[in-house]
Amino acid sequence: MTDGKYMNIYVDADACPVVRIVEDIAEKYNIAVTLLCDTNHVLNSDYSDVIVVGAGADAVDYKLISICHKGDIVVSQDYGVAAMALGKGAYAIHQSGRWYTNDNIDRMLMERHLNKKQRRTSHKNHVKGPKKRTSEDDERFRESFEKMVRMLL
Repeated sequence: MTDGKYMNIYVDADACPVVRIVEDIAEKYNIAVTLLCDTNHVLNSDYSDVIVVGAGADAVDYKLISICHKGDIVVSQDYGVAAMALGKGAYAIHQSGRWYTNDNIDRMLMERHLNKKQRRTSHKNHVKGPKKRTSEDDERFRESFEKMVRMLL
């Protein structure tokens, strides 16, 4: 399903908790991985290529979208990045393990927009961060991500 070309995995790796899991599965199936991060989150990897971009707003997002292609996998928690990846014919997965699809991305983007609008009108700009990540979260991502990879091979 990769149109005869080699599939790549691109990770929006700024503060991404599943990089090691992605690399483990990619190595198992011999798939190239590229980690993208900004100058505030420089990463090192023994397996993946690492691309460091300037720390400007959305710089990592734009670089990732400019290099991903149809049939590639994009790992990102950013719905906007996922929507652009889907638009290019790539597959996208959230660090929770939820697959972004053409059937759910519009709803997710609308919910993000409405939540942002609600925060602005309620003057609650400080939002609690995500719950602490658990080993169950990691296992859920691992299973979902490997299922996606196997589907595309």
